[in-house]
Amino acid sequence: MDNPLKNLFAITDLRNRVLFTLAMLGVYRIGNHVPTPGVNTEALNVMAEQARNTMFGLYDMFTGGNLSKVTIFALGVMPYISSSIILQLLTVVWPYLERISKEGELGRRKITQYTRYLTLVLALVQSLGIAIWLERSADVAGLPLIYSPGWGFRFVCVVTLMTGTMFIMWLGEQITERGIGNGMSLLIFAGIVDRLPSAVLTTFDQMQTGQISLLRIVLLLAVMAFVVAAIIFVERGHRRIAVQYAKRVVGRRQYGGSSTHIPLKVNTGGVIPVIFASSLLAFPGTLATVFPTGTWVRAGLDQVAYGMPLYNLLYVAGIIFFAYFYTAIIFNPDDVAENMRKYGGFIPGIRPGKRTAEYIDTILARITLVGAVYLACVALLPEFMVSGFKVAPIPFVGETLDANLPSWFTQGMGITFAFGGTSLLIVVGVAMDTVQQVESQLIMRHYDGFMKKTRIRGRRG
Repeated sequence: MDNPLKNLFAITDLRNRVLFTLAMLGVYRIGNHVPTPGVNTEALNVMAEQARNTMFGLYDMFTGGNLSKVTIFALGVMPYISSSIILQLLTVVWPYLERISKEGELGRRKITQYTRYLTLVLALVQSLGIAIWLERSADVAGLPLIYSPGWGFRFVCVVTLMTGTMFIMWLGEQITERGIGNGMSLLIFAGIVDRLPSAVLTTFDQMQTGQISLLRIVLLLAVMAFVVAAIIFVERGHRRIAVQYAKRVVGRRQYGGSSTHIPLKVNTGGVIPVIFASSLLAFPGTLATVFPTGTWVRAGLDQVAYGMPLYNLLYVAGIIFFAYFYTAIIFNPDDVAENMRKYGGFIPGIRPGKRTAEYIDTILARITLVGAVYLACVALLPEFMVSGFKVAPIPFVGETLDANLPSWFTQGMGITFAFGGTSLLIVVGVAMDTVQQVESQLIMRHYDGFMKKTRIRGRRG
């Protein structure tokens, strides 16, 4: 275990998993260069450059640049993530799904199948919305976005994007089952990292032409370093609860009497709450393209547009909600307390059973709030640096706040960089989770090799 990288490729099964993951990510990136038929790619490039710092740019980041090019993978993993959110919410409120979720492997397969069906429906709605939005968009720089608008283009666009979404879902599932790490998270990770070199070159060109000063570049690097350090610090943060096991005498042997601890992560959900909240807020933006401008439905949906105060409020609320929701799904204090009671474990000063579960739940609720606030701050950092917080649309007090607050707060700092807070959070979080899984696989193989070399001989009669 002295050289993990050498051991990684020395173990056949682990090497095959890593190579399979890289191959699937390569297939995903190839789809980034296959455009949807009937779309003018030159006009799309101009439009994407104009909408980089809008809600469109945020969704384009999650799709790895596929949305701005309207490739066959334009929808990315968003429909699958949205359907997973809906199914998990329904599992809590619908007794049928709750009963299925407790049926073990068979129940998990049924819920996965329902998730696939719902993904297909959401992909149909979102792809139709994109097709209609492209047709209604005005020409960009004198270039038409669509060569031949009409129902023929809509049909081809819907079929292409739906097929691409289902293929991405299959890729993610294959990576999760036969590769290393979470497939969907790694697909998002690959899309973000792929855009890093071009973002660095763009920023460097802006510095050479005088669009961005050297001081702002230094400030950007300092903020990025601080965000990365904060992400690593919080992601590795634990709240340890001391556990004492009572001594038991079985026959002539004495068991127990040891002390250990329960590590509760500060951010149990990782990057999942941010991805879930962004996915849900992406749906109103897609739905708004179906309704014409001037209608009351379109006006209401425009209030949830990227950068609007209501969007930021719902974004923060969604992150906090999904942080608690996801934590409640993967960690059950009642089960932990019951297992401790069965094996004679107890928390010093706390009675076993219900009181122990309440104690663990109280601590978990407090540290989850800290983790959720941290996620919200990191997620809102890019918008603050790029365009500031728009307070003018706030009813009654918006104009007053906009006039009295400093310009750097309401208009931003003018720093444009594709690798913002949300991107850093996803990249660092997914990288840490993947490395942790690789290390776990290495340790497991190491222990397997040790056990294979050990021979236990019985007594000779």
